[in-house]
Amino acid sequence: MLRIEKLTYRIGGRIIIDGASLTLAAGHRAALVGSNGGGKTTLLRLITGELHPESGDIVLASNTRVGTVAQRAPSGERSPLEFVLAADSERLALLEEAERLESDASPDGGRLAAVHERLVAIGAHAAPARAASILHGLGLDAEGQSRPLATLSGGWRMRVALAAVLFAQPDLLLLDEPTNHLDLEASFWLGEFLAKWPRMLLLASHDRSLINQVVGETIHLDGGRTKTYRGGFDAFLRARREAREREAAVQANLAARRKHMQAFVDRFRYQANKARQAQSRLKALERLGEPEAPIADNEVVFTFPEPSELAPPLLALDGAGVGYDGTPVLSRLDLRIDMDDRIALLGANGNGKTTLMRLLAGRMPTMEGERHPSRKLNVGYYAQDQEEVLLAECTANQHVAERLPKADETARRAHLGRFGLSGPLADQLVSTLSGGERVRLVLALVCCEAPHLLLLDEPTNHLDIDAREALVEGLNAYAGAVVLITHDRRLIELCAERLWLVADGTCRAYDGDLDDYEQSLLERRRGKGEGKARASVNKAERRRDAARRRDETASLRGAVVEAERALETLAKERDGVEAAVSDPMLYEGEDAADRVAVLSRERARLDRAIAKAEVTWLEAQEALEVQATK
Repeated sequence: MLRIEKLTYRIGGRIIIDGASLTLAAGHRAALVGSNGGGKTTLLRLITGELHPESGDIVLASNTRVGTVAQRAPSGERSPLEFVLAADSERLALLEEAERLESDASPDGGRLAAVHERLVAIGAHAAPARAASILHGLGLDAEGQSRPLATLSGGWRMRVALAAVLFAQPDLLLLDEPTNHLDLEASFWLGEFLAKWPRMLLLASHDRSLINQVVGETIHLDGGRTKTYRGGFDAFLRARREAREREAAVQANLAARRKHMQAFVDRFRYQANKARQAQSRLKALERLGEPEAPIADNEVVFTFPEPSELAPPLLALDGAGVGYDGTPVLSRLDLRIDMDDRIALLGANGNGKTTLMRLLAGRMPTMEGERHPSRKLNVGYYAQDQEEVLLAECTANQHVAERLPKADETARRAHLGRFGLSGPLADQLVSTLSGGERVRLVLALVCCEAPHLLLLDEPTNHLDIDAREALVEGLNAYAGAVVLITHDRRLIELCAERLWLVADGTCRAYDGDLDDYEQSLLERRRGKGEGKARASVNKAERRRDAARRRDETASLRGAVVEAERALETLAKERDGVEAAVSDPMLYEGEDAADRVAVLSRERARLDRAIAKAEVTWLEAQEALEVQATK
């Protein structure tokens, strides 16, 4: 069992963990959730002993083995398989002892028998197959498992580090954002693996689907304190919403009581026969205190700019091929993207998803065939390494000024505000921004010129759950085309209407849904071949439904835009009337009263029109949100 009691930790005088307490029973799996910078990683490091608390206790049963992924990616000449096998220190020590005993001229037979008995008990001889299975699940094939670690990329080596801690089977497994270095396929495998984890697990993650699949309780770290909820993330959200509604009702009742008492005091405090009662009410008011505002999270927004309309197709590939140094990675590409497309790319790492993105963005030339972009096509490309273009000693505002040199200060700040970087955040140095804030800045820069096509390669890394939900809303309201690479299942399910599979050296439409794709992967891993989509899948019907949803969403987006434009026009007209009414010259002359009356009637008419337009806009927006969640 893990027990934390009244834990406090500060960094530079700032409280990060403030009296946090939690209990994790043996065999229980829990998620640790909270906003970016809220202290989740710090709490995990306190549990491992890497950091030491200012006060409070962390209690673990004696001999508890704690496992976590090393922060530094492993390297050297050892192979991934050798590195993972070495993570089981007991097995390694026993094998070395057995080898030493067997080489002795007069071995201790009793000790040798005991060593072999223990090796059998821990499944030592099956360990290589188990290690290979974990590495395979995380995406390393047999050839990759035997290569020197030094020849692998940092992302692949972090997968090896994850495989090592999973193989070691610690009594308490601590995982901090384990899907950040994984593709969708490896994330599927990890979710299935952790859902069967028999020991204690504390998982810090922003992956809502993973949390729902794996854990039985959710621990919310907020303001340095913890509160535990039964169930996964969706259950936590429901419980937190209900608690807030109860708190809001209590505060409303308190405010009503204060208002009633204050009215009595104001009315009778100076009347002799009521003075005592009034004084009693005053003391009661002091005891009640001021009503608290309902708890509200920091709101994150993604409002993508409205692109101009272009005739279809936005982009087409005709027999295209692409690769590096004369070696093709993808060929036979016959693809088309229209303005209302929402596409997610499937396929394991190394199959060419990012290469395809670069081709679509015009960052790589075709080796064969042709790429046909619309003449006025503007592409916004968010690459995985995009944050490297940010300058640490520049502000968000300065970055946007470089991209939009003709825009004034107001326009630049308004653009940053679309991505939740308003106010002081616009003037902070990039070096002081959180990981999620830097992602939002990069997206703001990508969208400076209102792209018709957004290409997003793992945009959710470093975004917390609230920011991911805001990204979903922003993409669903965006009027242009979107192509996604992401390991976030929820983002695909809520935003993508078409799936493209990048495999076998090409890219083609995938007619099933994400459940079908996951099932085919599981069947393939279980030795059942490629696997077919479930018999109930009607491919033609799926295509018709997808087309219908795109048509309906497009018309609703158009209605929202039209309503917004009508509101803007009316607001400008009303501003003109207000300016006229505020002009002192209006009230001079014999016909001043008539002019004032005309303006008053016009202002009233505009107020009615604005109210009606607001209702129209709200109805259109609600209809769009409902349709987007179907």
